[in-house]
Amino acid sequence: MEPFDVVVVGAGNAGLCAALAARESGARVLVLEAAPESERGGNSRFTAGAMRVAYRGVEDLQALMPDLTEAEIAQTDFGTYTEEEFFDDVGRITEFRSDPELVELLVRRSFETLRWMRTKGVRFAPMYGRQAFKVDGRMRFWGGLTVEVSGGGPGVIDFLSQAAQREGIEIRYGARANRLVADDGGVHGVVMRQDARTTTVPARAVVLASGGFEANAEWRTRYLGPGWDLAKVRGTRFNTGGGIAMALEIGASPCGNWSGCHAVGWDRNAPEFGDLAVGDNFQKHSYPFGVMVNALGKRFVDEGADFRNYTYAKYGREILAQPHQFAWQVFDSKVTHLLRDEYRIKQVTRVRATTLEELAEKLDDVESRGFLQEIAAYNVAVRQDIKFDPTVRDGRCTEGLAVDKSNWANTIDAPPFEAYAVTCGITFTFGGLRIDTDAAVHNVDGEPIPGLYAAGELVGGLFYFNYPGGTGLTSGAVFGRIAGISAAQVR
Repeated sequence: MEPFDVVVVGAGNAGLCAALAARESGARVLVLEAAPESERGGNSRFTAGAMRVAYRGVEDLQALMPDLTEAEIAQTDFGTYTEEEFFDDVGRITEFRSDPELVELLVRRSFETLRWMRTKGVRFAPMYGRQAFKVDGRMRFWGGLTVEVSGGGPGVIDFLSQAAQREGIEIRYGARANRLVADDGGVHGVVMRQDARTTTVPARAVVLASGGFEANAEWRTRYLGPGWDLAKVRGTRFNTGGGIAMALEIGASPCGNWSGCHAVGWDRNAPEFGDLAVGDNFQKHSYPFGVMVNALGKRFVDEGADFRNYTYAKYGREILAQPHQFAWQVFDSKVTHLLRDEYRIKQVTRVRATTLEELAEKLDDVESRGFLQEIAAYNVAVRQDIKFDPTVRDGRCTEGLAVDKSNWANTIDAPPFEAYAVTCGITFTFGGLRIDTDAAVHNVDGEPIPGLYAAGELVGGLFYFNYPGGTGLTSGAVFGRIAGISAAQVR
């Protein structure tokens, strides 16, 4: 096959940003995507399209969203999300284990990268539906997450794929990269299989952007631990760790939290892998306004420990650790109007009741007596003298329980009652490849492997234990762009 300047493995957000940046730098680019075109986009396509970005105020947001109307600005408290706040959130959420140089790039380049994406035709909008509540007549954003791509995850892929087509970037679907062409001088291409034929594609540089190993049940059990083979996969079935394996095979250095992952509460009866028709709507992220109970009827986490942006990615692990790997989220009529749209889809495991006793009988596989005792104790413990406010950490808590709730605690006593069954849904794995600030992959001796770059979920060292919501797409775009520029410079 004829040579290319840069071959990108993976056609999700990170891979397409890498391809566009390499093309902008003058490179001839080929993108290899293992999925068929109908399933293109990797995990990016399954997201809500949220992108965490540092901004100083509404003027910065207008640069990203010039369609903002004067009425929207007048009726919305967008606040600010400074670089310092971004740094603090990443540090706090990852227990300060993240690679400081990578975090520096992620934060400092978040805004300019989104502006660059706009030049490629990506459109952004305020994330009203999931990140704002009306307070005193104005919409107020919370949790440091304000911007989403129009059309969500599918919009991300559509915008970037259209840009790639306009700029003459070739994308081959159903083309699985199996091996890197490498010698002592570095990486010189890939071996790929398409239409039952194996072909070598020569290239000056290769960018790996093919995701983590979350869709590989054997690897999940090997690295995350027993029971993880039972988790459901939120996104694509194609993220099986192939890019990581290819790099490790030629001596790349593994890096990061290999026993950690992004995992959330996911509908108990969702399919084994993500469903593109449903997207991310199997998730159930309004738990801070209710309680979660396990098969014994007992609460097991502090549902109000923080904004859901900072807890949702670790609570999937907690649910998986419960008896029979499930939980029920329980709400009463005081808060059901606050539930996100994902609670209203047709494909949902939900029960309703007019009394707690009736609800207890409808909670499949839950000890009803234990549940009723738990709710009674919880209701007594709620500090009702503190005002409830969903837009701030309101301090409305419980006192005296084995597992207290820190914020947004309301009694469960106003019928009708609703409950939703959830299990663990894994999004992406945290362990991956070691890269430097040029997105170059390093070998086990700590040296960059010439001609090999990486971006997206298969990069290790950014996330440990937990994850600030909306950081994944931003990270993929920032490091994808860096990787594309670096790869195009290889001669």
